[in-house]
Amino acid sequence: MTSNSALTSAPTDIRYWLGIDAGGTKSLASLVDENGHELGRVTAGAGNLRIGVEAVEQLTLGIARQALDQAGLPQDAVSTIGLGLGLAGLSRASQSRQLTANQWPFARVTIASDAEIAHLGAHGGEDGAILIVGTGSIAYLKVDGKVDTMGGYGFPISDEASGAALGLSAVRHALRALDGRSRSTPLSDAVTGQFDDNTVAVIEWMETATPGDFASFAPLVISYAEKGDYIARSIVIEAVRHIERFIETIFEKGAPRCSLMGGLAAHLRPWLRARTSEMLVEPAGDAVSGALMLAGLSKDAVLGTSSQARKGA
Repeated sequence: MTSNSALTSAPTDIRYWLGIDAGGTKSLASLVDENGHELGRVTAGAGNLRIGVEAVEQLTLGIARQALDQAGLPQDAVSTIGLGLGLAGLSRASQSRQLTANQWPFARVTIASDAEIAHLGAHGGEDGAILIVGTGSIAYLKVDGKVDTMGGYGFPISDEASGAALGLSAVRHALRALDGRSRSTPLSDAVTGQFDDNTVAVIEWMETATPGDFASFAPLVISYAEKGDYIARSIVIEAVRHIERFIETIFEKGAPRCSLMGGLAAHLRPWLRARTSEMLVEPAGDAVSGALMLAGLSKDAVLGTSSQARKGA
């Protein structure tokens, strides 16, 4: 998940900007004009490079078509779009090279990691850090203009505190409960119930399960933790320990500020110790905002008053 920006196609007459945050579970996109006014907003499937280069290309083109339809623009207007694509899994160098070499129909294409666009959205290109906790997890720092990352090496060897990690712990607990090695809890019952309490069904599911599939259990873990399920609480507390160590290390490395981002951020932040939570700042914008800046739209247009109106629409 390291940063890997690339520019393809020569800039021409760009009239619209399309920012896409292609994540491990779902993709979010926004089509805007030069003032940052949103013309179309699209939610689509996962865009992680794990799905393959061709699938990412089709996903991107499908999002563009939907956005143009929402904006009431003809499909040939795609040639006037500057695209900023933030992509999970971009650390796979061979795939990223293949992707950027594609003959895109857009006026300009800039591709970067999902972490890079999230950082752009949070801090507008200035020094600072973000910790993303979504399907996966990664810390992205910019200190004195130099970029550094921590974690984000991929599930299951990394992605601590992520949705996938929470889901994996929940499935492990559920299997131990089915074996009788541990006491069942409402969380384990909820997980095994999705497989008709059949161990073989869990094993068959596991053989093809993606990080997003594991992450689908994260809401259950958090919900039951909030209700007092002792196993669910232990899973969340372990995740929070990882988050707090991430944040401590971020500031040890000299980052002047840090924002917690990603789909699980709002759910896990209340579990942080007060002293840790107080170290965090709210991001100026989200990953889609960063993708729009990656596409070439000005920071003022993305994060200014027109953007705030766009977010509230």
